[in-house]
Amino acid sequence: MPKLLPVPCDGLLPTGAKLKREVNRLIGDPALRADAVIALTDVYTGRSPPIFQDAADAKRKMRQWVGRNDRFFPHAAQFEFEAWLLPYWDDITKLAGSNRTAPGASPERVNHETPPSKIIRDVFRAGTRGKTYDKVSHGHRILEGKNLLIAAEACPQFKAFLNTILTLCGAEAIP
Repeated sequence: MPKLLPVPCDGLLPTGAKLKREVNRLIGDPALRADAVIALTDVYTGRSPPIFQDAADAKRKMRQWVGRNDRFFPHAAQFEFEAWLLPYWDDITKLAGSNRTAPGASPERVNHETPPSKIIRDVFRAGTRGKTYDKVSHGHRILEGKNLLIAAEACPQFKAFLNTILTLCGAEAIP
């Protein structure tokens, strides 16, 4: 079974030739023994104009930058990771002390104008608990002990990401 070694990119995945070099380094480094590289980026990067229009565009561009490599698997959160938290809206509002209604039934349809992190940040600002939304600690608390199939069913990009990990590990994909 392959081992998973997260390599954080300080908030923004390298683009163009830099991404290709990093993928080749990770696959070619004998100390790492990487069987595969799974790249994950948010579609919403905060840059203007946006680098990516949607998840399909992000995956297409990453594949184009890296070139033909059957050990490279590009993925994108549509529009950002926090979209994958939105299916757990009750937990978000409980942590924030808010009674706001969910932003819709399709978490991955939230767009560049109001990305999911801003929606969650606003819920925390308006909540009674007096907390500021922190992506790392609150993201962890929201997902801790949760059934990820709930997010996978609501978020096709998340399901695709999970399925890549599962199949690389020799497990069955989520139907």
